[in-house]
Amino acid sequence: MIYFSTNKTSTPVSIKKATLEGLAPDGGLYVPSMVPEFSLPELELLEGGNFTSIAFAIAKKFVGGEIPLDHLGDIIDSCFPFETPLVELEKGTFIEELFSGPTLAFKDYGARFLARLTGYFASEERKLITVLVATSGDTGSAVAYGFQGIPNTRVVLLYPSGKVSRLQEQQLTTAGGNVHALEVLGDFDDCQRLVKQAFIDPELREQLTLTSANSINISRLIPQSFYYAWASLHLKAEHGMQNPVFSVPSGNYGNLTAGVLAMMMGFPIGHFIAASNANDSVTRYLDEGRYEPRPTIPTLSTAMDVGNPSNFARLRHFYNSDYRAMGADITGISVSDEATTAAIRNIYGRYGYIADPHTAVGFHALEEYRKQSGSRSPGIVLSTAHPAKFLEVIEEALEREIEIPERLRVVLEKEKKADLIGTDYRELADFLKQLDR
Repeated sequence: MIYFSTNKTSTPVSIKKATLEGLAPDGGLYVPSMVPEFSLPELELLEGGNFTSIAFAIAKKFVGGEIPLDHLGDIIDSCFPFETPLVELEKGTFIEELFSGPTLAFKDYGARFLARLTGYFASEERKLITVLVATSGDTGSAVAYGFQGIPNTRVVLLYPSGKVSRLQEQQLTTAGGNVHALEVLGDFDDCQRLVKQAFIDPELREQLTLTSANSINISRLIPQSFYYAWASLHLKAEHGMQNPVFSVPSGNYGNLTAGVLAMMMGFPIGHFIAASNANDSVTRYLDEGRYEPRPTIPTLSTAMDVGNPSNFARLRHFYNSDYRAMGADITGISVSDEATTAAIRNIYGRYGYIADPHTAVGFHALEEYRKQSGSRSPGIVLSTAHPAKFLEVIEEALEREIEIPERLRVVLEKEKKADLIGTDYRELADFLKQLDR
């Protein structure tokens, strides 16, 4: 499989080079030269299969030939030793819980796969890889834990000061070892801009071998398609339902793009809802055909506070910049903070289920979509984080205390370690250059 840049001016590369580079030299995002398809007989063989068997079937189509299949199988098994529950709230309405991994967030799926691929390729190249990451919360902690102990790698995390939850900040600033945290006096878009500047800085790239663990890295994106594929097949095998509508809490749009990838591969998916908060640049594009990113607006669903999402470039590529074609598969629905809080209460009152604010956005968007379209298709809301990671929001909404899992309580007791920088790129460049001194 060959990968090329969405900007179309860089030389096409292998999965190894795409993984180790992260961002293409021309500033574009790597995409596969073709999306591999699963035939009906292949899908029938996967029906009823466990998560890792479906993940392996997909991974070998994207990575096959560059990693021996027995080693790729070991990578898959080590990445996903946890469950991916599909919880039925009522007939035809499900929540896919993606927070059973080490950091209790969906980012564990992509980060763990990427970390192991990066470690494998870095050992082949005999290089020290510096992994540069902008995070609005859960990406940072997932990458920190995913790369802990991975040989020939070190991680630098950039997160916006005061704009992640306390638990998220504790997770990403206490990993230690080969992980360094930078607290940026700005918002997530500032963090993302700084990372992109580093990747196109020729002087810095001469000194360091840089890659990214954000969803701009194709090897972070590919494994996110696994849980769409698994849920669509599991729904059919266990519940006799097909072609679900996935409601996807959307910030940087990597999660939604991975779902589109799964649909293009042939997995039985009916439609997507891009559930956004007040940061609705893609929602407006789907409605009007004009992409006009705006400054980030802080909301209760902090991980989705992205004014100019990077992965929108991949979505446009897959749909040839045709917003009508994109709109045929994706409906954009924006959800206010007031509606988010109401959804948290609604879900708990109706089902006794505690949902984090991002999951609440997805649930509310699914209900709105059903009202607007009259759809009776089964709906799957992606639950992207354990509610305990957003204690303040949940406890205020439900007026009750939330139990904190032991692994999070331990993190809260650790000492935060982070360097403070501003939004001037020179501060980031100076920090990175001194890492080797």
